[in-house]
Amino acid sequence: MAGRLKAPTGRYGGRSAEDRQAERRRRFLDAALELFGGAPGYRGTTVAALSQAAGLSTRQFYEAFRTLEDVLTALHLEVNDWAERAVLDALGTAGELPLAERAAVLFRAYARGVTCDPRRIRITFVEIIGVSPRLEGQRLARRARWIDLIRAEADTAVARGEAAPRDYRLAAAAFVGSVNGLLHDWSAGWVDATLDEVVDELVRLLLGMLRPEGWRPRDV
Repeated sequence: MAGRLKAPTGRYGGRSAEDRQAERRRRFLDAALELFGGAPGYRGTTVAALSQAAGLSTRQFYEAFRTLEDVLTALHLEVNDWAERAVLDALGTAGELPLAERAAVLFRAYARGVTCDPRRIRITFVEIIGVSPRLEGQRLARRARWIDLIRAEADTAVARGEAAPRDYRLAAAAFVGSVNGLLHDWSAGWVDATLDEVVDELVRLLLGMLRPEGWRPRDV
């Protein structure tokens, strides 16, 4: 569609046009989580099917979004935001714990935030891949945020004498890839383990990265 339809203005039923538009947008995103994150997936969904699942019209779709890719873009950001908020909330309560305990709290928060709904896993690790250069850029940008978070935690551990001092850029990128791959495989049923066992393994990987053989923590 070349242009975007204008949304209605004014109040109706005591609610503003902005409130009604926000509600419709929410309904489209909820429907997209169901269809994109389950069956038939992003590539098998049409505007008509998404509108029907949301209980809205295709005209209302084009008042809220331009394309289905715009819906997937918004949904991918939202799913990542949910996981990021869970980790930051956990960090606020675990900031003074010893490194091993702190890492366990953070990864458990991330793992539960991502895996609590299989549809979130599919949006994050499957449906987003190969859609367009724009979405690939967004995926890599969000991945970079997780890498930066791991690097910041590593630097904090170094300052506390809990980790060996070095540049953790490559190590953080490799670790984030391991986290995403393991959680995807676990959610797909390819890993015979509990979520707590997966988190424990990730903590061991992180500690091995931060504390190479022969290195010992020091008192600060």
